[in-house]
Amino acid sequence: MEARIQKIISQWGIASRREAEEMIKRSRVKINGILAHLGQKVDPQIDTISIDGQPVSQSQRPSLIYLLLNKPPGVISTCDDPQGRPTVLDLLPQKLRHGLGIHPVGRLDTDSTGALILTNDGDLTFSLTHPSHNIAKTYHIVVQGHPREVVLGRWREGVFLEGRKTRPAKVQLIQSLGHQSKLEIILQEGRNRQIRRVAEQLGYPVIQLHRTAIGSIQLQTLKAGFLSVGDYRHLTPEEMIFLKKQIKQIPIND
Repeated sequence: MEARIQKIISQWGIASRREAEEMIKRSRVKINGILAHLGQKVDPQIDTISIDGQPVSQSQRPSLIYLLLNKPPGVISTCDDPQGRPTVLDLLPQKLRHGLGIHPVGRLDTDSTGALILTNDGDLTFSLTHPSHNIAKTYHIVVQGHPREVVLGRWREGVFLEGRKTRPAKVQLIQSLGHQSKLEIILQEGRNRQIRRVAEQLGYPVIQLHRTAIGSIQLQTLKAGFLSVGDYRHLTPEEMIFLKKQIKQIPIND
């Protein structure tokens, strides 16, 4: 059955769909010996797909892996970095770094910390990063100054970024710390650097940003214990059930 080449590569666990698209753009992918183009449809039962000159097939697909990482600061949420900075894959043991197609689902800024899902399930990645998803993400942030309740109310209702209003958010003060404040933010969207940009616009720049949970998947649980900074663990069966329930309404199109 025909499907777009980037979807095939993603489904086989070789790379995320975004990374597969980059591979194609960089002329690393060939179909029947001819350079592939983005969006090209292939039939894996008939066509030969090769990456960097090496044939690949569905039979080579590794077992699906689902991890939760507590990302430390200064680490890039990508699989590789042209500038040579440490990436989230560098935090994994050697056996998980190469050949399994593990990649981060979404991103956390370099200076941000906390919960980040890693997997080699391309369809899951596509669904979780789809604009239609509504999985709530919880953040604990420290901002400069003491935002008044009216300011927090504006944040809750939505703030315009580049002409488009953010979705309503849950925002509450946790603690006042001298010249700083600690807030809990719960979002159901994830625009680029959204929390930092909104806080800056409201006049209270972010000093620290830490993601504590992705839906019901938390860094600290009674069953799994506390996940230390830089460590990872496999998702529990209950967490996998939660994810699959959340994404089942999102179509996986070609």
